[in-house]
Amino acid sequence: MNWELFIRKRARKNLAHFPKKDQIHIAEILREIVFNPYSGNIEKMEGEINVWRRRVGSYRILFELRVSDKTIAVLDIRRRTSSTY
Repeated sequence: MNWELFIRKRARKNLAHFPKKDQIHIAEILREIVFNPYSGNIEKMEGEINVWRRRVGSYRILFELRVSDKTIAVLDIRRRTSSTY
C-alpha cells in the first residue's frame, strides 16, 4: 500500500518560485516518495518527532511521517542556504 501525500500551502508557494527545471525534478521526487518515504538522501531532523528532510540537489524537502495512518505531510521545500535549518 502506498503512502498518502499532503503538501502544505507554504511548500507549494515556495515550489512555485523555483526555476521550472527544479520544479519538475522536485515533483518527480514527490511522486517517488509516496512509494517509499525512506529512500534517497534523508535524515531525521534533530529535536523533532517524525520530521525528516530529503536532499534534492540544492533543495531540501522537509516532511513529517505519520506511520500509523501512512501519511506524509510536506511541511516546506527550501533552497539550501546557511540558514535553511
